Amino acid sequence: MNTFIETGLQEEILQAIQDLGYEKPTPIQAKTISHLLQTEKDLMALAQTGTGKTAAFGLPTLQKVNPQNKATQVLILAPTRELALQITADMQKFAKYIKGINVVPVYGGASIENQIKDLKKGAQIVVATPGRAKDLLNRGRLKVDQINTLILDEADEMLTMGFKDELDAILAQTPVDKQTLLFSATMSKEVERISKNYMHQPDKMSVAAENKGADTVEHIYHMVSAKHRYEVLKRIADMHPDIYGIVFCRTRRETKDVAAKLMNDGYNADALHGDMSQSQRDDVMKRFRNKQLQLLVATDVAARGLDVNNLTHVINYNLPDQTEYYTHRSGRTGRAGNKGTSIAIIHTREKNKLRDIERISKIKFAHKLVPNGAEICSNQLMSLTDKVVNTKVDNKQIEPFLEEIYHKFEHLSKEEVIKHFVSTEFNRFIEYYKNAKDINADESREKKSVKERRNNQDFTRLFLNVGKKENLTPLRLIGIINNALDSNNVEIGKIEILKNFSFFEIDSKAANQLAQKIRDIQFEGRDLSVEPANASNGGRENARKGKRKRSKSFEGSKGRKRSSRR
Repeated sequence: MNTFIETGLQEEILQAIQDLGYEKPTPIQAKTISHLLQTEKDLMALAQTGTGKTAAFGLPTLQKVNPQNKATQVLILAPTRELALQITADMQKFAKYIKGINVVPVYGGASIENQIKDLKKGAQIVVATPGRAKDLLNRGRLKVDQINTLILDEADEMLTMGFKDELDAILAQTPVDKQTLLFSATMSKEVERISKNYMHQPDKMSVAAENKGADTVEHIYHMVSAKHRYEVLKRIADMHPDIYGIVFCRTRRETKDVAAKLMNDGYNADALHGDMSQSQRDDVMKRFRNKQLQLLVATDVAARGLDVNNLTHVINYNLPDQTEYYTHRSGRTGRAGNKGTSIAIIHTREKNKLRDIERISKIKFAHKLVPNGAEICSNQLMSLTDKVVNTKVDNKQIEPFLEEIYHKFEHLSKEEVIKHFVSTEFNRFIEYYKNAKDINADESREKKSVKERRNNQDFTRLFLNVGKKENLTPLRLIGIINNALDSNNVEIGKIEILKNFSFFEIDSKAANQLAQKIRDIQFEGRDLSVEPANASNGGRENARKGKRKRSKSFEGSKGRKRSSRR
């Protein structure tokens, strides 16, 4: 399918998407739009970020809405406020030439009274976060008895964020006779449960492998010691004076720390994370979209729904805990035919994880050395020179000052004026990088250092109540620990993933805190719990296999360790 005209969309919608500059449907749009216009069957679609999902479900859904009926006919659920607002903005643009269509977003962190007023005016399409939708349903303000289309966007992320109960409550109140569209990047057990319980023999589509973002994105990695991550980030920013990108961190704490360091060092940056109020998030996003910020430091969850064009870079300050998330991140650059760069900052022990990303995402990383001082200074100098040459001169504005300026420069030659002017802006880079060290990792030296650090580390061996049956892997376990402790600095030792449960070693200082924090986390629909490994939960069995004795309390024992910086 080469054009939107072939999809069967009505003239008003075609005119709107033409105004938006849409020319050719993306793979998910080509598959979905015509299909949904021809059937009322439920649909499950696997598609990554950046594939055009909103138009894929939004355009055909919009065509089915009756503008004369003010009742809510379409409910779209999204995991975050940003994504809900982005979907709303897109749907409003699609409905530009259809009179009487009202799209209302409802989400937490904003006045519920104002949202109730908006709903009272009539909203054929409501875009909501699960928590606010459930609240409005309980108050009787959101009416879903007449909806004919229910859309779950980023279903996997809603479940990962803990919205299982809210989704169950909302879906239970919707009419049985409706069309349900489920869009997800991954097909977890919980997503399958939702489909089995609330969908009727859905059609299935998958275009994840057809995301062409990788064709326009260069994937590279810099390998350094973990302690040099921030220095690498600064060098990347300095190497590219016109950088406009997102820096992805693993935890909220790391996001805050990295953004604070960048701002303190004079970089045009800010943070986006879950602890911010809605007004703070809106302010940051407005400045970033207007390019008043060059670097946005964010977590994966906070960046959901963040749709910004013309990003030059995506920087993985840490690789994501879930391999599939790398595609979400990198897909935010290299859009609309533009070239983009996705950079991963890794250390030597993360090479296997990098290979997993290559295998699953079908991409290839290029290893490049961290820019050195000479390269950075050269780029900065050329950038400054280009800015001076391309600066528009307004003779009328500067004319009154020229005589005095010429007088001040009259003892200098043309060459000397240029040198003085450039040095004014450039000296700080020369000073900072004149003794810059080579911080690229030497793999052999790094491995020796890791081995030395593994001696005499106190660990506690813990039992976890999930295992291979729940699709737990060592990397996912490390991610659970990082999220529970809101840190990626805790040391983790040997990991054993068994069928129904698992064992792992952790720095004894963090064991008690982890046992308390992990109680608030669910994994694949199960409440998590940890306890000291002992004979009753399998510790003795492992000891019989030749394992050394482990501590039965949270006091710790000595063993080898693995860094959680993965």
